[in-house]
Amino acid sequence: MRAVGTDFDAEGLLDGLDGAAREARLELLEQLEAEGVPLEDLRAASRDGRLLFVGAERAMGGQARYSTREVGERVGVDPDFLVALRRAQGVPVPDVDAIVCSDTDIEAARIARAFLEAGIGEEQQLAVVRVIGRGMAQTAEALRTAALELVLEPGLSEAELTRRYADRVAGFMPMIGPMLEYMARLHLRQSVRTEAINAAERQAGALPGAREVTVCFADLVGFTRLGEQVAPDELGRVAHRLVELTAERLRGDVRLVKTIGDAAMLVGPDAHAMLGVALDLVDAADAEGEDFPQLRVGMASGAALSRAGDWYGRPVNLASRVTSIARPGSVLATREVRDAVGSDYRWSPAGARSLKGVDGPVRLYRARRLVRDDAGVAAA
Repeated sequence: MRAVGTDFDAEGLLDGLDGAAREARLELLEQLEAEGVPLEDLRAASRDGRLLFVGAERAMGGQARYSTREVGERVGVDPDFLVALRRAQGVPVPDVDAIVCSDTDIEAARIARAFLEAGIGEEQQLAVVRVIGRGMAQTAEALRTAALELVLEPGLSEAELTRRYADRVAGFMPMIGPMLEYMARLHLRQSVRTEAINAAERQAGALPGAREVTVCFADLVGFTRLGEQVAPDELGRVAHRLVELTAERLRGDVRLVKTIGDAAMLVGPDAHAMLGVALDLVDAADAEGEDFPQLRVGMASGAALSRAGDWYGRPVNLASRVTSIARPGSVLATREVRDAVGSDYRWSPAGARSLKGVDGPVRLYRARRLVRDDAGVAAA
């Protein structure tokens, strides 16, 4: 016989359910109550449609106990700064007195205070958090999907699915911190290496903070039209495949800066290496078969500035514009790229084009690999 507990029917948490669905929801609510989830949290989770994820939230330290104001007072950090940090992460910002913070938020506030005490000011922290927040939103979604794929099975009850999912998340959590720390160290090492190049360039008289780079955009042709023809999951698979193809072909100091749906942006100091990656990408997209869109690539070289994980300057704008007029399955580059790469590739003049937002006509060239005969001699 079931022990007397909350009357979930009277609380309205079983409204609209009957038969097997009602029994499954009752089992889930009883399980969560037995695990110590307060009735108020069950009401909120039911209202928001996230009852299945309450166990995982608790495994991540997500049980709300404090307001932002209380967190700030406990840790000794201005609550307004904590609100600004939350906003910088791109998540909803509740009232400063709303009970929305957990023990995890207490620890995060202590870290923010430690950075302040180390001399990292509020604006500097906000700039870093904005960048990390963008990546963490995607990371969290990828981890959520991975965990669900591991636990989903036909016929699972709500209670069993919730239990399995919470257990998986709890198992992941100790590994996430070390993984993110390793990735941060890896990218910081790369940044230090690039900064050494910057210092040499500035000493030679280059624009302070800027460096000579080659920028490349690789764009999936017809991606928008494809979105009208296929299911969203298939469209997502195509976009994800572009990321994989790009990452697999990086070499030298060529770096994948970001992907924006149907396009990838790459930056590197070596135009020759960048062109090799660009041509490899076009070939890789073609090799995917008729169901995969062709790529078109635009490239430009010049001085650009790196800030908060993104790049700014004429070559960025120019490469984007060049990409928009490139033919499917081709690489189109500016004269600066051609001059930097030289005769290791074939170049075909594509004329001088007027590009939106760019002063004056821009001379463009199509790049191809050299054709070699049986003796290995290159032909134009």
